[in-house]
Amino acid sequence: MSKKKEVRLGIAGIGSMGAAHLGSIAAGNIKNARVTALCDIDPEQMKPYGDTYKTFTDSAKLIRSGEIDAILVATPHYSHTTIGADALKQGIHTLVEKPISVHKKDAEKLIAAHTDTKVVFSAMFNQRTTPQYIKLREVITSGQLGEITRVNWIITNWFRTQAYYDGGDWRATWKGEGGGVLLNQCPHNLDLMQWLFGMPSAVRAFCEFGKYHKIEVEDSVTAYLKYPNGATGVFITTTGEAPGTNRLEVCGENGKIVIEDNKIKWEKNTIGQKTFLKTSKASFARPETWFFDIPAEGSGAQHNGILQNFVNAILDGEELIAPAEEGINSVELANAMIFSSLKNKTVQLPLNSNSYATELRKLIAGSKVKKTKTVRKASANEMASSFNV
Repeated sequence: MSKKKEVRLGIAGIGSMGAAHLGSIAAGNIKNARVTALCDIDPEQMKPYGDTYKTFTDSAKLIRSGEIDAILVATPHYSHTTIGADALKQGIHTLVEKPISVHKKDAEKLIAAHTDTKVVFSAMFNQRTTPQYIKLREVITSGQLGEITRVNWIITNWFRTQAYYDGGDWRATWKGEGGGVLLNQCPHNLDLMQWLFGMPSAVRAFCEFGKYHKIEVEDSVTAYLKYPNGATGVFITTTGEAPGTNRLEVCGENGKIVIEDNKIKWEKNTIGQKTFLKTSKASFARPETWFFDIPAEGSGAQHNGILQNFVNAILDGEELIAPAEEGINSVELANAMIFSSLKNKTVQLPLNSNSYATELRKLIAGSKVKKTKTVRKASANEMASSFNV
């Protein structure tokens, strides 16, 4: 537990997310936190901030500057690992944007760098603060829903235009982003899947690469999941469907819970489905059900909640909402779905991290994408480090 009264925070990556976090902290939304330094490899990104903050174009210099106690890594995906690992090794508290890494091998390297338990290491899984998902987790972990038998999540309201993908040379490329909807938008949903239901034992996925957009990575995914207890799951996502749907349906021994339109509805069996199935003497009978609206209002604290929790963990030892070590699970799920589709087969979990890293290297080597707009991309050193397996 720290005796400090304030956390001096540095932000690495001043793109859209980094700038948003900076604005929120500067507005006083995060108690006991002050941004003291910024870093981006593009000097132009630093010009508006030079009179207010200490600025760097090299994250290693930021980390060793003595100007910060903690760092928020909001750079493009590949450098999450290299910058995050460097900060952890230097004893700097670290908060990494999602995904924590592009591929499982990188995630293993990043987590391995966290050797000092006094150093706080968190991930920006802000949807863990959403009241509906918190309440669902409470119902599941308390046993009220009974054993989970089926999960379906249709999450297709991540709509993105071609202009979005054209906005940076790192976006929607194997070299720059390491994937598409699964690595950019859906780390949140995949994190919630493992947080709520645990990890599946097998994945069979069908990814469509550039179905809706002129990109080389996946923008449409349908995946089938098999869980150790025999439960099944279906996960459907895309960035090409409007208006899109966000519907999570969870079936258990004691009924069905649906989260949609920020509401939770529970159709509860008065008798467990397995018990009723085995004991009822009627051919077409079904358990009596009661209907509940589970109260869970609002959207929660979201990004600011994770930031405040990070600061509180540093200063007061507060338990983390999203320990970064858990981020490897969403990375593994995304990798497994892409790998399953590329190999046209069911993938058993845990995923072999070396095998997927090798496959990703092939995708990068075979890329023919050429973009002219430069916003931020992984450096050659970051790429080399990422695939040093």
